[in-house]
Amino acid sequence: MNSERDYNKELIDIGDSKYAYSFDIDVMHPFMIRSFEPFFNPGNVLELGSFKGDFTRRLNEYFDDLTCVEASDLAISEAKLKLDNGVKFVNSLFENASLPSRYNNVVLTHVLEHLDDPIFLLKRINYEWLEENGRLFLVCPNANAPSRQIAVKMGLISHNSAVTKSEAEHGHRCTYTLDTLERDAVTAGLNVVYRSGIFFKALANFQWDRLLQTDIITKEYLEACYKLGQQYPDLCSSIFLLCERGQK
Repeated sequence: MNSERDYNKELIDIGDSKYAYSFDIDVMHPFMIRSFEPFFNPGNVLELGSFKGDFTRRLNEYFDDLTCVEASDLAISEAKLKLDNGVKFVNSLFENASLPSRYNNVVLTHVLEHLDDPIFLLKRINYEWLEENGRLFLVCPNANAPSRQIAVKMGLISHNSAVTKSEAEHGHRCTYTLDTLERDAVTAGLNVVYRSGIFFKALANFQWDRLLQTDIITKEYLEACYKLGQQYPDLCSSIFLLCERGQK
């Protein structure tokens, strides 16, 4: 990451372009936790990029020993209002973070695409922060989500993996596919042991936010999109890699 970046500014919503939508918090977060839960190790957890604590709060239901590293001091201030005093926060860039221990679980959700040097962080996770049998839960937005492919056909973006103007303003540096995400994980020395997708998605986030305010979308429909995403991971809103510590 570049020390000249303003991480507080990147969190600010710009017009209709939001950093986090209701769809992210109310739909994707519960399904992410559900996807992670079977693979959680007992022990501690490190969340890298905790934002304003919405996903942290869900992790806190599973772990008593929770450490968060976040570059934005404003985000940490808001997160602390939502969480108990047992959660430990480190206000630092990832490349400068000095952490007191290794972790049984490391969670990195919708963060890697923001980094100027994603492989550097993945190497730190692999060689410095993961316990010997630790697991990394790595999730990124999917370039091949049908919502993005539709946007390409509509002429709104140039290609599936493009970084849009609003994404760039919120700090995105790339848009991953399953193969490029696994490429970076393997390059960093991690062992990828499971691949999946989270939630089949044909609509943009702003469209989902509007629909969620109506009775058009039912719990059964959301459940079906989650299950269909496991069948077609390359057509999901987000892609998920479960990684274990690799050898030097």
